[in-house]
Amino acid sequence: MRCACRRRRWRREGLRIAALHRARYTPGRACGLLPPMSTASTSEIEALRALLQAERSKVEQLEAERQAQGDVLAQRERTIEQLRQVIRELQRHRFGRRSEKLGADQLALALEDMEQQLAEAEAAQAETAKASGAVPAAPHVRRPRQVNRSALPEHLPREEVLLDIADKTCPCCRGVLHCIGAERSEQLDVVPARLRMRVTVRPKYACRACGEAIVQAPAPARLIPGGLPTDALVAHVAVAKYADHTPLYRQAQIFARQGIALDRSTMADWMGIAAFMARALHARMLALLMTSARLFADETTAPVLDPGRGRTKTGKFWAYARDDRPWGGSDPPGVVYVYAPDRKAIRPAAHLAGFAGILQVDGYSAYPAALDGKVTFAFCWAHVRRHFYELHDPRAGTFSPIAGEALRRIAELYLIEPDIGRLDTGQRRTSASNEQGHDHDSARTTVMVWSGGRLIGRQESWRGETTAKQIDCARMFDLCIAPSGGYVDF
Repeated sequence: MRCACRRRRWRREGLRIAALHRARYTPGRACGLLPPMSTASTSEIEALRALLQAERSKVEQLEAERQAQGDVLAQRERTIEQLRQVIRELQRHRFGRRSEKLGADQLALALEDMEQQLAEAEAAQAETAKASGAVPAAPHVRRPRQVNRSALPEHLPREEVLLDIADKTCPCCRGVLHCIGAERSEQLDVVPARLRMRVTVRPKYACRACGEAIVQAPAPARLIPGGLPTDALVAHVAVAKYADHTPLYRQAQIFARQGIALDRSTMADWMGIAAFMARALHARMLALLMTSARLFADETTAPVLDPGRGRTKTGKFWAYARDDRPWGGSDPPGVVYVYAPDRKAIRPAAHLAGFAGILQVDGYSAYPAALDGKVTFAFCWAHVRRHFYELHDPRAGTFSPIAGEALRRIAELYLIEPDIGRLDTGQRRTSASNEQGHDHDSARTTVMVWSGGRLIGRQESWRGETTAKQIDCARMFDLCIAPSGGYVDF
């Protein structure tokens, strides 16, 4: 009973405190002394509504700009991540396993994809900003490409498109307008390849007097006897397959888009016949190169299908090239590839059996082993320079005064080579000697190393087996033919 009375007393005390609290903050209205709130006018309400709508529009515009900037930032983040991936692939290519080598073509494809995605995102952002009327965010600034219009061949036909005005009266005084000039702009256009049927008509002639003789022009020879394609079509398919790397099944799809059904097996037969007919041309080109005064030779690997093994094997392409333009030679440039299953010394010996000029090659030992005494060698200065660079590379912390002096003298040769590039052989020899300030034997002593470690009149204690290997390689190169012959490049 006592507890119930106490609770009622606490409740009454709480209600009294709450009433006092309300009276403290609204004393007038609590006592009924203040009038009710006045009603705003209609014009004030409309003004407030307009102000509210304007603020909402500003908020929406700011939100649109924020969204556009967010899209740009997101696109840049994606681009940065793609570039990081490319860097990781390059690092793996440089420092990782050689079996995971990143091809230059694959890197170019990745960069092309990123450029395409970036351009697409910028175009979409500009279109969105134009449609909404918002101020577009600053686009990603890219360095403008240098347009090299002089690289376009002069023989390209020009088709002029005249954009003239319809009304040639002055908009001010209604007088007659006269032409004072024209602005011209060029664009590179393409006419897509199209197929056509070439119909050969050979009229027949007969004699009415005797009725015996029938005369007709002989039929032209065909690359594919009785076949459908012309020589031009066979050449087109061959260039697309072997030069542009377009497989025959893809070419069949391209022809199908024009309504021409060509089976890939049919085109494969064309390629086999064309390859057989091209052998004579290949042999003739190789024979012409063997008459040159100077040839380049090199070899590279090529994957070859090996049925039955489930994988490819590695073959070799031997390349023999001629380019006499640097010293003003009259023979046209050319290159011939010869396939071989390996890179044994017997391969260049067989290919160059009729050659007796200057052979410019790298340091591969198969060339001297197979052709020593038959040709004059001009070894590659870039290859021998690489060995001295490995000995003297300040960035890597390796120093060698003798190798550094060799690099300096080789740089002198590289410095004068562009200036004498278009001179004849005699002028090239004279210029090389005058520019260097010493005779050609000095160029020889730049790289020749003999017993005791002497090079360029100096001595040094050579370090380790690796250094000895580089010395042996440098001693093998008879590089004096480059500055003294006048026919070869450094």
